Amino acid sequence: MSSAWNASHVTPDGAAWLASAGTYPRSTLALWEERPDAPVVLPCGSVFDVVSAPAMFGRRMLDRLWDDGPGSGPVAEFRGRMLLFAAPGTAQRLPALLEWEEWGKHGGDPRERGRTGGVPPLLCHGTGDAVTVPAPADDASADRSGARWLVAPDTRQPWLPGPEVLLWAAVRAARSAVRISIFPPADPGAKVYDVSRRR
Repeated sequence: MSSAWNASHVTPDGAAWLASAGTYPRSTLALWEERPDAPVVLPCGSVFDVVSAPAMFGRRMLDRLWDDGPGSGPVAEFRGRMLLFAAPGTAQRLPALLEWEEWGKHGGDPRERGRTGGVPPLLCHGTGDAVTVPAPADDASADRSGARWLVAPDTRQPWLPGPEVLLWAAVRAARSAVRISIFPPADPGAKVYDVSRRR
């Protein structure tokens, strides 16, 4: 890999780690040697899983991970979604943990939505799935591909959060998005009277 890569981008060791997820790692590295601004599609499940969140919510999760938690593994942005790289097996386990936290309850009554109601669903990519990985260099390519690194991989064995860590971040991100009001919710069945017409 070119030694001219900026440290804020994927390092040669980080590129080797990413390429190891594919069937032909040497071909991926050769492509990046020739075109370091080329995004590629890599399979999930063996080297990493990916949890995809809407950009705003994903940013809140990332903030929780770095401000209050252990930090994150590599993180990319692709077409309005945040891609959080996670330990293999996370895609299989995280949905069950989210369900346990009553993530999926979205009834009409806000009191029936569970602790994290109103939060968009997280997409979990594991074995059998593939994701577009941003180019290892040159942020200018993000304009064309819609992909860029927020936290680039920089080692051959990056730390990757597991399902429990991502659950923790998701729950805290959801709670931080909830606005607390000192007024009770409006009663939809209450009668409204026009007091301006009072005699």
